Amino acid sequence: MKCEPLWLSDIRSLPKLGAPLNDHIKTDIAIIGAGFIGLWTSIWLKQLDPSLHVAIFDKGQAGHGASSRNGGFVMTWWPKIGRLIEIAGEDDARWLADETTRNVTDMETFLRDEQVDVEFELGGWLWTATSPAHRGAWRAVVEKTRALGRNGIFAEITADELRRRTGSSAHLDGILERVNGKVHPARLSYGLATIARRLGVEIYEDAPVDSITPGAKVELSIRGRKILAEKAVVASNIAATSMPELARFMVLVTSAIVATKAVPERLAEIGWTGGETITDSQSRINYYRTTRSGRIVYGMGVARLSYGNRLTADVYADQSGIGITEQNFRRVYPNLSDVALDFGWSGPIDRTYDGLPLIGHFPRSRNVVYGVGWSGNGVGPSRVGGRILAGLVLGRVERWTQNAFVGRIGRKFPPEPMRFLAGSAVRHAIARKDDDEMAGRQVSALHRTLAKLAPAGTEDKG
Repeated sequence: MKCEPLWLSDIRSLPKLGAPLNDHIKTDIAIIGAGFIGLWTSIWLKQLDPSLHVAIFDKGQAGHGASSRNGGFVMTWWPKIGRLIEIAGEDDARWLADETTRNVTDMETFLRDEQVDVEFELGGWLWTATSPAHRGAWRAVVEKTRALGRNGIFAEITADELRRRTGSSAHLDGILERVNGKVHPARLSYGLATIARRLGVEIYEDAPVDSITPGAKVELSIRGRKILAEKAVVASNIAATSMPELARFMVLVTSAIVATKAVPERLAEIGWTGGETITDSQSRINYYRTTRSGRIVYGMGVARLSYGNRLTADVYADQSGIGITEQNFRRVYPNLSDVALDFGWSGPIDRTYDGLPLIGHFPRSRNVVYGVGWSGNGVGPSRVGGRILAGLVLGRVERWTQNAFVGRIGRKFPPEPMRFLAGSAVRHAIARKDDDEMAGRQVSALHRTLAKLAPAGTEDKG
């Protein structure tokens, strides 16, 4: 098994899109980070005002960070509707969730019109229970969604149909969100960079931003060079915790993924041919999907912590996490026990306390905006976030910028070493809770209590 992302392996032969840094860069808008959020923001800016000079700076290669290490699920914010309501109120929460639903099909149309093939497929998303303890975990979400007048978002699905569509008898119960999709995330990153360049955006690779100095103009320090911009967008996710303004609003946790060899004939044999993406209801969420070539890509939020949110080598090659993820894949698909794994990798998630991103202005610097903390659910919503950020940068007075979600203050994590020590204790409790629930054992009161202290995940589990 190769310890590298399948997705990046697939695009290795494509030419680089970034330019080398030079000494004479001045720009209207400087964007820090060439992942999904930075690229979408640049595209929206050029669409709203083609005359703008926009430059993106990335410490590595465009799209090669977390944006190319995820499962490629194109989801909405309906599974987080309870938290959205708490943050933004019912009206804005419904509007934002509706926009993320509209975004799924709009995103597919946009990419098709731009003639960028990212292996987009609208197969729906199955939220499932693989343990009796998790049956009905989605009930509160479904009830809140219907209370907001959106009765058609989620569909009940029988256990027999669920097992038929997933190809696994491990799935006991579940619901379907019809408007959901999947992509090849590295092809999406590369495609967005291609579109941005076509629109006139300059992309600079191997250009780590060492510091940002706000003022009448924003000054970026990059490898000893000074870059001046009228405005700046911080879109570097977990790396943004090096900035005092954002330091304690995110915690780095890892997710691990394995990918099988291409076995399209086996997928046809077990019946998993509808393109559905799937998650279970564990606290350390398991998420899985198929690829166009007939592979299964199976991931797990193993939630390994990194002291000081450092992007160490272990974050990208968590062998323990990869091993646990393989065990879970074999548990859910014992009927594929003979199918070999080709790839195994891990990567960082920039988890906020409530599992939703933080978007706004720096408190004392209105010409610096940020969009960070996508919490493992940024593939689809990053396009919506990019539209919000573009509106903020341009000073537009519109619903995108004038809603209760924008500018919210997130809950802070404790400073180090407390963040790491307390987080490790909570992570241990979550693992014990998951293991006990999956084995049908009673969860201890201590582990259940500690597990409740964890940051929110992909869904509002009941």
